[in-house]
Amino acid sequence: MIAESLTPPEIFTETGSDESDVVVIEQAARLIAHSTEPEFAIQSILRLLSQLLGLNRGRVLIPEEKSGVLRIRYSYGLTREERERGIYELGEGVSGRVMKTGQTALIQNIDDEPSYLGRAVSRTTLPSETVAYIALPLLRNDKPIGVLAVHRLRKRQRAFDKDITTLRIIATFISQILTVNRLIAEQTAELINENLYLKNALDHQGGNFGILGDSPALQASLRQAYRVANTQVSVLLTGESGTGKEKFARMLHLASNRKDAPFVAINCAAIPQDLIESELFGHEKGSFTGATQSKKGKIELASGGTLFLDEIGDLDFDLQAKLLRMLQEQVIQRVGGTREIGVDVRIIAATHRNLQQAVNEGRFRMDLFYRLNVFPIHLPPLRDRVEDVRILARHFLNIANHDYNRNVLLDETILQKLERFDWPGNIRQLENVIKRAVLIAHTNHVSPSEIDIILGEESRVAMPQAGMTHAPAMTPAAPMAPAYSQHDSSIRPYAWVRDDESEQIIQALRQARGNKTRAAINLGLTPRQLRYRMVKLGIDA
Repeated sequence: MIAESLTPPEIFTETGSDESDVVVIEQAARLIAHSTEPEFAIQSILRLLSQLLGLNRGRVLIPEEKSGVLRIRYSYGLTREERERGIYELGEGVSGRVMKTGQTALIQNIDDEPSYLGRAVSRTTLPSETVAYIALPLLRNDKPIGVLAVHRLRKRQRAFDKDITTLRIIATFISQILTVNRLIAEQTAELINENLYLKNALDHQGGNFGILGDSPALQASLRQAYRVANTQVSVLLTGESGTGKEKFARMLHLASNRKDAPFVAINCAAIPQDLIESELFGHEKGSFTGATQSKKGKIELASGGTLFLDEIGDLDFDLQAKLLRMLQEQVIQRVGGTREIGVDVRIIAATHRNLQQAVNEGRFRMDLFYRLNVFPIHLPPLRDRVEDVRILARHFLNIANHDYNRNVLLDETILQKLERFDWPGNIRQLENVIKRAVLIAHTNHVSPSEIDIILGEESRVAMPQAGMTHAPAMTPAAPMAPAYSQHDSSIRPYAWVRDDESEQIIQALRQARGNKTRAAINLGLTPRQLRYRMVKLGIDA
C-alpha cells in the first residue's frame, strides 16, 4: 500500500524523463522519514530507480564490522542466492575498488571490463545487449561506508551523466538513512546497557551500596560481608589497592544496626607519625605546641558507630598497643590527658599488605592482628572479576559524561579491549582510563586507536611487590618470592592477553617441565601474570 503511493502508475509511461528524476528524488527524500525501517526505505528507493529510471538490480553493499568484507545488504531485483554470492574483499572487483578508493566507477560494457566479476548476477541472466554497471560510494564524513550499484542498458537515449547525477543524490539519501539507523542502533544498545547497569545495581546485594558486579569472586566477598554486617565482630578487609575496601567498609556499616551513627574513616598511611596519635585519640588543651583547645579524636567521634582504619599495616608500632587496649577495654585517653573516656566503636580495618609477614618480621603486633582478624574478607582484584569490567566501565562512563558534559559511547570493540586488559591498578585504574577516554575522544565514540594509546600507557604500571600482596589470613606465612621491580627490563609490563600467546606459553611450560615459576621467568612474566594468562587462554598445566 505504501509502495503504491510512492510510485504512481502514470509515471511509468515516460521512463527516463526529467519528471521521473524529480519524482525519484522527491519520493526518496520522503523515505528518509522511514530511517527506522532501513530495509523498507532503501528497497523502496532501489525500486524507484528500477521502475522509473531503468537503473536495474540496484544493490547496497555494506562492509562487515570485523572483517571489512563487502556484502550485499539491501537490493531490488536480486534473488536471495544472488545476494548471498555478492561478497567482495576490499579492492576486489568494481564494487570493492569503489569502496577502497571512494571514487565513482562507470563500466559502459561489463563484457569488456576485466575487473567486473559478475559474481552476484550471472551474465546469462542479463539481457543479450550491452549492459553497463555504475557504482558509487556511500559517504559519511567523506569516508566510504558502503557502495550503491546498478545495472542499465547502454543503448538508451538517457545520458550516463544524468544517471550519475541522480545516483549521487540518491547515494546521499541512503547514507543518511544508514547513519540515522546506526545512531538509533547505538542508542538502543546504550539503553540496553543502561538497563543492565540499573538491573545489576538493583538485583545484586552490593548494588544499594555502590558495589557493582555479579562475578562469582565479588559475590563471594559480598556474601561474607553480609554474614557479619549486623554483628559487633571486627572485620579485616584485605586485597590490593583499588579493590574498593572503603566501599565495603561503608556497606558493612550501613547494613548494620549502627547505620544511623557515625561512620568515621582514617587512612593510617596518609597522616604523619607525629600527628596520627592525636588524630586517633584526640588531645587535651596544652598537650603540645599548637594544642590551643581540646579536640576529640576519630575514635571518640565514631563512638556508637563504625571506625574504618584503612592501611592499618602502616600504623606505628607503639600506637598499635594503644589501639589494642581500646579494643579490649573500650576506653581511650586523649593525648596529654589522664581521664579515661568510654567509647563504643566497631572496628573495620583494611590493608593491602601481608600482615602475617609483618607479624613474623616484628613490625606488627600479633595480639592486635588476632583482634582485628576476627573475620577476614578478601576483596578480589579486577583481574579476577573480568565479568564486571563492562558494568563498571558503564558506571564510570555515565559519571564522566556528566562531569565533563560529554556524550561519549563505548562500543563492543572497546569493551572487549577493556575486558582483555590485565589491570594492575584495579577499579581505580579502570575509572581513570574511562575518564581519560571521555576527555580525549574526538567524536562521540571512543576509537580503538584512542583506547589502545591509553591502555599502552597504562601497561607500564608496575605490578605490586610480592610483599604487598594478600596471603590467607589464618595460615602460616609462606616464604615470599622476591619483589619484581618495575626497573627490571626482563619483566614484561602489564598488557592485555593476546590469543596468539597460547603456543608460546605452552612451549615455555614444556621446556620448564611444568614449573610455572621457571616458565614465567623464561617468558619475561611474573608468576601471577603467567597464571592469569593461562586462565584467560584456557591452558591447563
